[in-house]
Amino acid sequence: MEFKQLGASGLKVPVLSFGTATFGGGGEFFKAWGNTQVDEAIRMINLCMEAGVNFFDTADIYSQGMSEEILGKAIEGQRDKMIISTKGTFPFGEGPNNQGSSRFHLMKQVEGSLKRLNTDYIDLYHMHGFDGNTPVEETLRTLDDLVQSGKIRYIAASNFSGWHLMKSLAVSEKYGWNKYVAHQVYYSLTNREYEWELMPLGLDQNVGAIIWSPLAAGRLGGKYRRGQPHPQDGRIAQGGSPVPEAVVNEEVFYNIIDVLDEIAAETEKTVAQVSLNWLLQRPTVSSIIIGARNEEQLKQNLGSVGWNLTKEQVKRLDAASETPTIYPYWHQRQNTKLNPLPPLYKGLK
Repeated sequence: MEFKQLGASGLKVPVLSFGTATFGGGGEFFKAWGNTQVDEAIRMINLCMEAGVNFFDTADIYSQGMSEEILGKAIEGQRDKMIISTKGTFPFGEGPNNQGSSRFHLMKQVEGSLKRLNTDYIDLYHMHGFDGNTPVEETLRTLDDLVQSGKIRYIAASNFSGWHLMKSLAVSEKYGWNKYVAHQVYYSLTNREYEWELMPLGLDQNVGAIIWSPLAAGRLGGKYRRGQPHPQDGRIAQGGSPVPEAVVNEEVFYNIIDVLDEIAAETEKTVAQVSLNWLLQRPTVSSIIIGARNEEQLKQNLGSVGWNLTKEQVKRLDAASETPTIYPYWHQRQNTKLNPLPPLYKGLK
């Protein structure tokens, strides 16, 4: 398993990490993701560890804490060999103070996550989204205190806009507080908006990207084909997709599928493996979160490493997935000498 440095930190993470949103199956939304319980979770985690994947991601809101609880039971006896990531910010329980990135809510959520995960510390703690009601200074001071106390080792953002992340980094710099070393983001062949501003920001500020839903909620898993009905056994049909249907351009999507099929045949890999490997070649990407409802899906996703697409294959996928940018990016791209594009093919053969 290949490891990469996580942003400006000293932490090295495997290029694949395992997402545990399928653990628990609580509520209709997460039930559509999966219903993995402790025994199967143990088998999946052992498969990951055998493959060198020791990075496990969860969140307090995944099945309202059940994912963290199951993960905590499944890692028993192996905690010191693992990197554990969880998140706070989104609503957890009733009442106006049970959401957001206030000192009140974060302190409560960290204590709850530690208890559910049955651990003394969290390796990487994310703000699951930006809280526009709480002063950035309050959030970052609280996170710095939690790092100083030893309850958190590194902090990260998730789903931030460019200015959200840059303002947060500037505030941390101003006061000498711990900075966000990573940004957990949605990025896939189906939607490449991450490249417009967040990738250049990550390159400039040395913030590592951790990718969620790299297969676009299963769209790039190999079951979708032009002119055929959508599969009814997946998250999208069952109402559990975190990627809205409205953001997927259908014609572009099927153009991507056509090229994925060609390259899968050339490489003797699956469509999902090719899709994941494409992401592994992109600048700033430190780790890709793979999920799985069962062991077979997990084994297939683990097969996306240990080989690389050629530069020519990457360019074909780029061409198929290209979509028009919005303002101000289309304006900036009229003069790439002043606004250089990210080095997408650096190091590719």
